[in-house]
Amino acid sequence: MAKKDGGKAAAKGKPPADDGIKVVARNRKAKHEYDLLEKLEAGIVLTGTEVKSLRNGKANLEDAYAEVDREEVWLHGCDIPEYLQANRMNHVPKRKRKLLLHRREIDKLGARTSEKGLTIIPLSIYFKKGMAKVELFIAKGRKTYDKREAIKKQDAKRDIDRAMRRR
Repeated sequence: MAKKDGGKAAAKGKPPADDGIKVVARNRKAKHEYDLLEKLEAGIVLTGTEVKSLRNGKANLEDAYAEVDREEVWLHGCDIPEYLQANRMNHVPKRKRKLLLHRREIDKLGARTSEKGLTIIPLSIYFKKGMAKVELFIAKGRKTYDKREAIKKQDAKRDIDRAMRRR
């Protein structure tokens, strides 16, 4: 019989055994290019071949962004390549895809993105309990000098952590 740790594994920084999340794609540049302000989780409307392609781990979020259009949220620039085993009924790789959110979340996104300099950036696409989800952030673009400053802070923090581990 397995011994239960009473939740101590999560306290030690270890991930839980099975949370039902399988990450398909990440936008690694987003944390460098933007200041991430607010997080949202949205469902995504997909066709059958898009789901199969995502389950194979194929997707690209590098140039992707979301926008509110006529009280609906759309994901633009997300590249889900064609499913190789599909026939003529395959999908268009870079089409815009509808995101599923509650009305109050859509209204909030619309109000926030109307502010100067704010945009909606997808950080990852993943499957949660079998459903495709997109992790969205309301973000503000960084200037070049802000990026350099962020890199300096990360390097300083890394040096401090190394010094503390050696003690």
